[in-house]
Amino acid sequence: MRVLIIGASKGIGLETTRQALDAGHDVRALARSATAIAVSNPSLEKMRGDALKSENVEAALVGVDVVIQTLGVGLGDLFQPVHLFSDATRVLIVAMRRQGVKRLICVTGFGAGDSRASISCLQRLPFQIVFGRAYDDKSLQEQLIKESELDWTIARPGVLTSGPRTGHYRILSEASQWRNGIISRADVAEFLVRQIGDQTYIRKTPVLIN
Repeated sequence: MRVLIIGASKGIGLETTRQALDAGHDVRALARSATAIAVSNPSLEKMRGDALKSENVEAALVGVDVVIQTLGVGLGDLFQPVHLFSDATRVLIVAMRRQGVKRLICVTGFGAGDSRASISCLQRLPFQIVFGRAYDDKSLQEQLIKESELDWTIARPGVLTSGPRTGHYRILSEASQWRNGIISRADVAEFLVRQIGDQTYIRKTPVLIN
């Protein structure tokens, strides 16, 4: 398939780009620093653009089958108002509708949306102090996606590590199972790439932990 990865220049997005290429997909990588992506592959198209600009996003969607949205913010951004996730998602949903693209795979995190209630009492206050602004916006992002007509999957990884891809992690699809844990970015990417051709988790919000 032809896959658009938004936020492909680092972190989960970069790892997803690598693994999607390894799986045989054609990848279009959209990022403001796309030209600096240190991956060379004839099936990779690097597209420099801003996820907040509708003209950039619409151009990136042309001919695409699946979108994987892997946006992130820096540590310094956590202590000021965060609007990136919801603003970019509004742009993306409208652009996908215009281009006729239906499949969206999005990464948020454990603590977004209705998974917030599953955070333990001991973790709740520090989580809110450090991540509250970002996760309030991720919750809005999730709401926008759920209200759309798209065939969406929202992946909610626990605490991210830089560990290797193991392929051994838990997919907690039911609210009664949700809990925090750790997982490598490489394993999150593995889950995302699997969803390109898998409909098991359409309109579901699984939590991912080791």
